[in-house]
Amino acid sequence: MKTKHVNLTDESRSVTATIISLAWPVFLEQIFTTLVSYADTAMVGSLGAWATAAVSISNSPIMLLNGVVMALGVGITSLVARAVGAGDPERVKKLIRHAMLAILIIGVPICIANIALHRLIPLWMGAEADILQPAAEYNLYVAFGRIFMISSMMMNSAFRGYGDTKTPLIVNSLMNIINVIFNFLLIYPTREISFLGVEFTMWGAGLQIKGAAIATSIGMTCTGITTLCIAFFRKNAYRVGFSGSWKPDLGLCKQIFKISIPAMLERLFMSSSGIIVNRSIASLGTISIAANSLCLTAESMSYMPAFAFQTAVTTLVGQSLGAKKPGLAEKFVKKTMLIGSIVMVFTGAGLFFFAYPLIGIFTRDQDVIALAAYCLKLVAFMQVPQIMGWIFSGVLRGAGDTKYNFYITAATNWGVRTLFSFVAIRLLHFGLFSTQIIIFVEILTRLGLLYLRYRTGKWKTVLEN
Repeated sequence: MKTKHVNLTDESRSVTATIISLAWPVFLEQIFTTLVSYADTAMVGSLGAWATAAVSISNSPIMLLNGVVMALGVGITSLVARAVGAGDPERVKKLIRHAMLAILIIGVPICIANIALHRLIPLWMGAEADILQPAAEYNLYVAFGRIFMISSMMMNSAFRGYGDTKTPLIVNSLMNIINVIFNFLLIYPTREISFLGVEFTMWGAGLQIKGAAIATSIGMTCTGITTLCIAFFRKNAYRVGFSGSWKPDLGLCKQIFKISIPAMLERLFMSSSGIIVNRSIASLGTISIAANSLCLTAESMSYMPAFAFQTAVTTLVGQSLGAKKPGLAEKFVKKTMLIGSIVMVFTGAGLFFFAYPLIGIFTRDQDVIALAAYCLKLVAFMQVPQIMGWIFSGVLRGAGDTKYNFYITAATNWGVRTLFSFVAIRLLHFGLFSTQIIIFVEILTRLGLLYLRYRTGKWKTVLEN
């Protein structure tokens, strides 16, 4: 199938229309992913609070390892966008080949690390005896699909860089559908089901947590294979052929790492901060672990528009600067900020007024519902400053100015979130709600620092220095 290329830096196009054309597929992708995540969490949650805690206890360390891949994706997206803006399709192809090499060089060791540490990770995170074994099993089975998930992440980064946000929507939707289907078949035992007045026996493997992990791994595998096939076989200006040079270009690698290493350090600092905070939360017991996980799952509703607009502005800023149109880049930023903030007002209202029903989707445990909903009401007020921070961060990434993103993230995550959460829980013995207050303060601090960097205008020329 041949895809049509659209010049996103054509100044005769409506700025609003261009932003929306990139954002809506990402938005739909996030909606679908979140709805499936809700279903996935509810399926696991139906087994009990212990199951929710077992699945979520290892999230922060796993994200620490995934952060390496996400950071490389930032470099690929930024440079692909620049190359497209400059009208250089051969450079785009070379960047995609380098992304594929990274899957092998970096992705394989990450997968091996996930397998080797599958039991130690929940142990380090303070998992209680009743969830240690299921948490270890979940990590092990998911680890086998991790290399394919890494493939998907890298290829989607390239697709988004040249303005194709529809393909990630399609392939990630595929993964989510597969995940839910196999969850349904593998988590539950064989049982009697009534559908439209017809009763029948539904086969089930009854694997519980192990079944959820296998379902996730199968979904990852299908998605990774699909994205690689698209990169090789779809007919467009950026199709990667088998006959091209696969020899690493040291100059190009240097540029990728110039952008990616600060982004990698940013992810490492964020994830390691999350480990310390979640390790402290784990000391509050299973109810707090489950409540924190479900609050984050419900809050992921707000990530849908936030990630969509951040992705759009990253691509548009990168392509505008590649086309030598910094003024157009600023127009995209201002309009994205306006549209995004309006959307997040409504998202925050939804989180506030529907906090209890949202949490109730995932669990029947009343103690978990009460605590998670209480925290979610505060999270609702974070939505506008959070998306503004995300957009400014996206601007810097699109420009390749990831160094300042790292400085700001490191300072706020460790100087505010980690330090004060540790003090609040470990020393002052406050509960889970105190961490949400601290996160709010951290979001406001980070927004202020990102805005100051944006105002300098130095991000426009950072890759030219």
